[in-house]
Amino acid sequence: MKLLLVHPSPLMYSEIYLRLEPLGVERVAASALAAGHDVRMVDLQVFEHRDLWNQFEQFHPDAVGFSLNYLANVPEVIDLAKAIKRSRPDCFVFVGGHSGSFIADELLEHGAGSIDCVMRGEGELSTPMLLEAVGDRQLSKVPGAVTPAGSGPPPPLLPDLDRFRPARHLARQRHKYFIGVLDPCASAEFTRGCPWDCSFCSAWTFYGRSYRQSSPEAVAEDLASIQEPNVFIVDDVAFIHPEHGFAIGQALEKRNVKKSYYLETRTDVLCRNREVFEYWRKLGLLYMFLGIEAIDEEGLKAHRKRSHVDVNLKALEVARELGFTVAINLIADPSWDVRRFEIVREWALSIPEIVHLTVATPYPGTELWHTESRRLTTLDYRLFDIQHAVLPTRLPLENFYEELVKTQGVLNRKHLGIAALRQTAGIAARLLARGQTNFVRMLWKFNKVYNAQRQYQEHFKPVQYKLRPPKRIGTLPSRAELYVHDPRAANA
Repeated sequence: MKLLLVHPSPLMYSEIYLRLEPLGVERVAASALAAGHDVRMVDLQVFEHRDLWNQFEQFHPDAVGFSLNYLANVPEVIDLAKAIKRSRPDCFVFVGGHSGSFIADELLEHGAGSIDCVMRGEGELSTPMLLEAVGDRQLSKVPGAVTPAGSGPPPPLLPDLDRFRPARHLARQRHKYFIGVLDPCASAEFTRGCPWDCSFCSAWTFYGRSYRQSSPEAVAEDLASIQEPNVFIVDDVAFIHPEHGFAIGQALEKRNVKKSYYLETRTDVLCRNREVFEYWRKLGLLYMFLGIEAIDEEGLKAHRKRSHVDVNLKALEVARELGFTVAINLIADPSWDVRRFEIVREWALSIPEIVHLTVATPYPGTELWHTESRRLTTLDYRLFDIQHAVLPTRLPLENFYEELVKTQGVLNRKHLGIAALRQTAGIAARLLARGQTNFVRMLWKFNKVYNAQRQYQEHFKPVQYKLRPPKRIGTLPSRAELYVHDPRAANA
């Protein structure tokens, strides 16, 4: 079967800071290739819709699969699915991905017949089974499948993360993937899942709080095959188990693999496992992202981070001592007033780290979705991008965006524009000499992308597709009901 896999367009945040390799799509592609299918891929982060249609006409696929990791991409995916069905009614259209797993039924409803199936959960095992069942009356019995005729059994967890190495050769224009100064930058996965249960996050509900590791040998082999000099480690929390990190590093040293790395981790993990991060600093780990989320105990408790302010501050000290460049995230709460924004600005300007602000957003799959949805001020998918306020703001909405953008602008002036160019002139020159322009372009994009009036006016655009609130607002379902994957399957 001819399969065309599609990754949607970038979100507002990624228009500036990063554009990551679609690793999940590449892994699903690898599983389909292993099953004997002819697979192509179009990443709309780096291509235009016209490129998708050119590929569609040239390749003439039997099936088109959309990756839907972010709610804000729902309208784009629905419209493309409808257009494909109008062009080729016999083409099988399906949707998968993280966010798609939590809203399968409503995607079918929005698609109005243009989406044949939504696949919940991980795609490596289920996608080949789905393609095998296309045209069969048993389609609705495929694990993870949600169809107009019914739903299959729960989706399977991939028991062996080593099984499918990403089909990186399908990603054209790889030079356009980057994160900060790591330009170009590939992505790699060491582990999958998260054992914590933060109230704002859906990683743990997706995986059923399971946690799996790739073998050090498979990771090292994958990294050795990557052509790019830089790698972003996509793990939700890197190096939870330090022995795994050490084993990967030793396997890389044996192969003489030399890269520059960027990863995400928790502050408590960094403090507890300092030695493995120190070891990886010698291997080329230069940058890390820490989700601090709040600068006081009250905020941390509200997000159920299971960490403390003193741990966060200690982690920043550890990162500085080890020589890392650190970016941290704070969650801007809609209840913030002008004074609260001022306090955040003062705190963020007092530290050398890069500080990003995202807006508290209840997503399907999170506990906040069930406890906060009655207060939603919009059901427009496009605004669920952690850059828009979808809950009532204490300040008038327009003023909230003015303070938000003002705060983001003050913080970014430390690290973007002329200030950043002065600090990174040598890096920028070397990248430009190699034809890499992603990082340099990033330095000047902030004012074009972040605009208080733009964000405010986007609340008044006509809405064609509306998010469906949970059936039981204000009441938390059981953990089993929240999970996409049965956690027992991870331990089987």
